[in-house]
Amino acid sequence: MRGTSLPRSLFLPAGLTVSPSRSQFFKGESVSLSCEEDDSSAGWTLRRNTTRGTRTQCKDGWGKAAGSTCNMTHLLPHDTGVYWCESREGASSSSVQITVTGGSVILQSPVLPVMEGDDVTLSCRTKTPPSSLPAAFYKDGSLIRTEPAGHMTLHQVTSSDGGLYQCSISGHGESPSSRISVSERSSTSSPSTAPPPTSTSSSSSQFVPYGLLSLTAAIVLVLLLVLLVIHHINRKSKANQEDGEESITYSDIEILQQKQRKDKPNQDSGPSAVISTRTTDDVSYSQIIIRENRRREFSREPAVVYSTLR
Repeated sequence: MRGTSLPRSLFLPAGLTVSPSRSQFFKGESVSLSCEEDDSSAGWTLRRNTTRGTRTQCKDGWGKAAGSTCNMTHLLPHDTGVYWCESREGASSSSVQITVTGGSVILQSPVLPVMEGDDVTLSCRTKTPPSSLPAAFYKDGSLIRTEPAGHMTLHQVTSSDGGLYQCSISGHGESPSSRISVSERSSTSSPSTAPPPTSTSSSSSQFVPYGLLSLTAAIVLVLLLVLLVIHHINRKSKANQEDGEESITYSDIEILQQKQRKDKPNQDSGPSAVISTRTTDDVSYSQIIIRENRRREFSREPAVVYSTLR
């Protein structure tokens, strides 16, 4: 419900309408309650729970039935209670609370739950004119504020606005309490006040740089992680290679036949060894060659005979 006035008739999602659409009535006023029928064969009827009986049906000592509508004239305080629609099969609609007071002040408030984001107008009314008098409004027993014209509007209500409301007019008294319920708006329902498209566009554009920065940061982080993994694998591979290597020494030993010196003709020359060693950065290579000396035959000098002649 929106605006500063209440509609005369308001359709309830459960199929029950109340006209006039309010939850409080003065003694002697009239009200009509109707069960909206999608299927007339269901046989919807109006029932109520009051201090005088439970689950009593319209025209069963109260009201006048006209099809699925129940007309109640000259309301009395004992008509205060819970009203709902019920089919022959036992299906029930949601219920509404109707309050009838013998006092001089009532609070005009929605008879059904209101949607989040809607505006709700509450009116504090006296039984006799003038009705637009300064009124104080209360929620759950605490003063909200005083309005000079007797009307208070709750803008864009939320679930926190739900509760028991009451009003009072100085010199006339106070109204009964009525509960206002706030229902969550479904995703298919549009809010009561939609933001301008330009604002939405500008708000969306403000988030574009932040999205790009987040994407860039994520890419850089992934690259750093990949580099760290590659570096770790290389270090581990190098360490395993160093641990598995063995120091090998290759020697080249070359044994050559030694020539017999002339001054030692009778000396035998044994095998001679020649060692050739080559060294690289980490490995030394050596080659050993053993060659057997051949015995050389030396001719003996002829014997010299010296004689003395006289």
